Amino acid sequence: MSSAGQREALGRELYELVRELYPICRSITGDGVRETLQRVSGVVPLERHDVPSGTQVLDWTVPDEWNVRDAWIKNLAGERVVDFRRHNLHLVSYSEPVAPRRISRAELVEHLHSLPAHPDWIPYRTSYYQRTWGFCVSHKQLESLVDPEYEVCVDTRLAPGALSYGECFLPGERDDEILFSAHVCHPSLCNDNLSGIAVAAAVARALAARTARRFSYRFLFIPGTIGSITWLARNRERAARIRGGLTLVCLGDARGFTYKKSFNGDAPIDRAAALALAGQPFEAIDFFPYGYDERQFNSPGFRIPVGSLMRGRHGRFDAYHTSADSLELVQAPQLAAAVDAVLAIVDVLEGDARVRSLAPYGEPQLGRRGIYRALGGESDPEALQLAMLWVLSLADGEHTLVDAAERSGIPFATIRSAATLLERHALIEAS
Repeated sequence: MSSAGQREALGRELYELVRELYPICRSITGDGVRETLQRVSGVVPLERHDVPSGTQVLDWTVPDEWNVRDAWIKNLAGERVVDFRRHNLHLVSYSEPVAPRRISRAELVEHLHSLPAHPDWIPYRTSYYQRTWGFCVSHKQLESLVDPEYEVCVDTRLAPGALSYGECFLPGERDDEILFSAHVCHPSLCNDNLSGIAVAAAVARALAARTARRFSYRFLFIPGTIGSITWLARNRERAARIRGGLTLVCLGDARGFTYKKSFNGDAPIDRAAALALAGQPFEAIDFFPYGYDERQFNSPGFRIPVGSLMRGRHGRFDAYHTSADSLELVQAPQLAAAVDAVLAIVDVLEGDARVRSLAPYGEPQLGRRGIYRALGGESDPEALQLAMLWVLSLADGEHTLVDAAERSGIPFATIRSAATLLERHALIEAS
């Protein structure tokens, strides 16, 4: 875990990254995604992949690329009453082009989306795979549109291009991989998912700085759904090496953590998350086939055990997919704490081992080996002593340190310290 000062500095840095990325108009393809990847590469180096439109990826096809130059609605006085340049949520994502033309108010309203329950907020809407156009407005704006006619313009381009995503691979001692994924397809929405992007980048940087990694780590910055499907279609062999992972989403708000389990619910990533998050308010929920890219990785043909770490759950906080998911919703300390939480999960995965006693017949005499003297410098020697007894009790070559932590209720870090001490005195071997 980072110190208080380091955590504060990290939180400020991550919040500034969120602020920097906030104005960019992103979608599942386009210049906004590439600009976002370029800026994230300033935190951790990314390899960018561009997959051409029309490419078959599993049961899907990479769509045409979408880019926006401008979009607006003008009243009869020629004033822009709805303006994409003021807030990029105003335009339905993937709206097809509309040349400037006059339409009746009745026709215009058919293309408008608002939230009567939150009259000051702009909703976020998309139309990725159905050609249409539309604007999102606050309900107050909608009610103020009283002219009989309006002029509309959607200056977009839908044409063959590419789907872009970023990837960072950190090799370890093993070919076995741990995967982290953050979706980069949402426009000006901070919690969902600029927070996940910032946290993923910081975790990747922290792991890149480690001199030793048991596992290899892969970080994906991808458009939601079509991005993970594209990656899986192009990386079947690599996918087979993934032993677990996390999607990182909605990590900047004031709530405690929620961990959504992988499909089977008992994979090493699920157990590591439960141990790492113990001792703080968090909720573990079972897998369900809705949400983010964990559902693609856990699909029947792959069954890669990928869970999801979040704070506010998608669809469960008022600001979800609205303009209220703004810079005011995310908090720097929450972003830093999320990095610590992810690294704690990694530490469990890295530190786990199967243990076998080298003195299995009865309890070995710890006192004559000087182990009790070694406990004197520990902050809680009694807990460490009990942890050693648990490790020795389970050291039959079949159980692991995670087993010991789960059965004992002792923090995993203490169990790992106990195992290290026992190894040093040639009482166990870990593999």
